[in-house]
Amino acid sequence: MEYCKLQIGCLLVLLYILIIYFKEKKRFHIRGRFSMYDALLLIGFVNLILDAITAYTVNHPDMVSKELNMILHGLFLISIDTLIFAMFLYMLSAAEGLPAGKRKRFLLCAPFFVNICVVVFFLKDLEYRSGKLSNYSMGISAYTCFIMASFYILLTLALMFRRWNYIQSHKRFNMISCLVVLIGVTGYQMIFPDALISGVAAMMVILGAYMNQEDPAMQELLRYHEEMVMGFATLIENRDENTGGHVKRTTQYVKLLTEELRSRGYYRRVLTKDYMRNILMAAPMHDIGKIAVPDAILQKPDKLTAEEFEKMKLHASKGGEIIRQTFSRMGDRQYMEIAYNIAMYHHEKWNGKGYPAGLKRKEIPLCARIMAIADVFDAVSQNRCYRKAMPLEQCFDIISEGSGQDFDPLLAEVFLDIKDKVEMVYRQENDKK
Repeated sequence: MEYCKLQIGCLLVLLYILIIYFKEKKRFHIRGRFSMYDALLLIGFVNLILDAITAYTVNHPDMVSKELNMILHGLFLISIDTLIFAMFLYMLSAAEGLPAGKRKRFLLCAPFFVNICVVVFFLKDLEYRSGKLSNYSMGISAYTCFIMASFYILLTLALMFRRWNYIQSHKRFNMISCLVVLIGVTGYQMIFPDALISGVAAMMVILGAYMNQEDPAMQELLRYHEEMVMGFATLIENRDENTGGHVKRTTQYVKLLTEELRSRGYYRRVLTKDYMRNILMAAPMHDIGKIAVPDAILQKPDKLTAEEFEKMKLHASKGGEIIRQTFSRMGDRQYMEIAYNIAMYHHEKWNGKGYPAGLKRKEIPLCARIMAIADVFDAVSQNRCYRKAMPLEQCFDIISEGSGQDFDPLLAEVFLDIKDKVEMVYRQENDKK
């Protein structure tokens, strides 16, 4: 047992995480499909079991046959490759989401499958050597594991730093910590192959991911926050009798537009998984500034006078102020910035004739440009006490006519291209009423 004490210790830590994780998921009634973290946890568990077994067999060759030792080492090396690949996919999924295209997925998976083939093909040439600390295996099959680990670590670093500003702070800390551990353990194992410490990397990465991202209690807190935001937005909306359901509809339009932009490869550096989650959480808050608008103006059944409209326009800047004052201590700077930009700038126009700052073109934050289209489309497609809802086709014409003037022409084009999906949301939400 002296040669596999480290692996057994790591295995016990991982077993504890596994029990607590699934117990907490059950406690908070978190259900759903098999997640990337679930896969990482189970692969890591299998890897550590094989690591412990092979650490024992390589030091006790008399206890097992040469063929069985070779098979066990083959399974262990394959589990290392699978764990490294699973870590990469997990970090990629956490940072920006997995790519949708088959070609991109193939390119990401190809090195992994090639490496598995190399491990299997050269397994018979594996050597068992004696070191100061322990016996260890070495050969082309083992070398390719080091190469693969280095490749996916470098690829993760490149992808992460390219989207650094659009990944949440706690995720950045976790990813950097995991990569430091992987680099340190991989480097040490390459220099001192008889150390047999690869299991430490698996345990530390999975533990770090659990503490920083996957703790079910943290997920439940996030869900409560989302419900609070939606409840707060609905409460404000209810002050304005003209806009029932506006919050939910505009959020759905924002969701459709951002998903389509991402699927087409537009703003790839910006539209990370976190950015898209944050924009959907922030969209309901776009009119939060209306809490500062007097009821006499907000609920006026007739068209506003010029003076009243100027007071109404203040809701944009007031909204930005409220977001800054309310959410500045949340610790989620990325969400606060997106919520601020949406509340503050969703009435800016592409030609610079909007308010409150008169920003133009790409001076306007992307989230605000997206929100502007969703907000205007919903406003003209619903009844107001001073006018009837416009026919749906005319609503799309308004977006088309405003392209390059009121709206970002690219965003307007994409929104019009998903006309069928927009109509479906429009009809579903109106049927609920």
